Amino acid sequence: MQTPDTEPSPPAGFFQRILHRLRTLRLGRRLDPIRDAYGLEHFLKTRSSYVSQMTLYGYLRTRAGTRFIELFDDDRFVESTNIAKWHVWLACLSDLSVYAGGMLRRNAGRADAPVGPLMCGLVEAILAETGTPADAGPEFAAHAGRVHARLALCDWNAQVDGEFSFSESPSALIYWAPVVDDLKQHDEEIVRNSIRFRWQEVRQDLRKALDAPSVLAIETTEGTRTG
Repeated sequence: MQTPDTEPSPPAGFFQRILHRLRTLRLGRRLDPIRDAYGLEHFLKTRSSYVSQMTLYGYLRTRAGTRFIELFDDDRFVESTNIAKWHVWLACLSDLSVYAGGMLRRNAGRADAPVGPLMCGLVEAILAETGTPADAGPEFAAHAGRVHARLALCDWNAQVDGEFSFSESPSALIYWAPVVDDLKQHDEEIVRNSIRFRWQEVRQDLRKALDAPSVLAIETTEGTRTG
């Protein structure tokens, strides 16, 4: 793990920080086996950040063209982009958590596996660690609450292996991206497909890495010890 002493300092400027962040996301996508709750939490955090930022900034860069860098001199655009970044991330976290929980249930080998408490606990820990970012806008807490509610009410047995679980992030990307509505309407199908494409890779990674029986066995044992 990198420490403040070893982590390279990002270049100055909002646009440069974005480029640094995207490079870090690409480099940090190492696929390790997921055998416990900590590994699954790390996967949820890193892949949600990767998909949300790659698709949001990718859309803005495509739509703005040669003016992309200039836009980051506009304080209102920067503010709107930061708000969009956090809301698209919440939607990505919500979708990926539902998908991962469904995969845990399917691969657990038993119908009564404690998937719900585990997934709710992981997402609660991620959101608690994140807190309420100063640049996330006034609606962040309410959106985070909807993520909690979705997981609490989720029918884990109904989740299938495919795009079914990824219902929130395409709509969030369209809604929150700081692009005028007329252009969004024109772009909607392409933008939705872009985030669907990113999720394909994430699903493939989770299929390869997730050891569902181990994750649930450890969770059940730890719950027994603390319960």
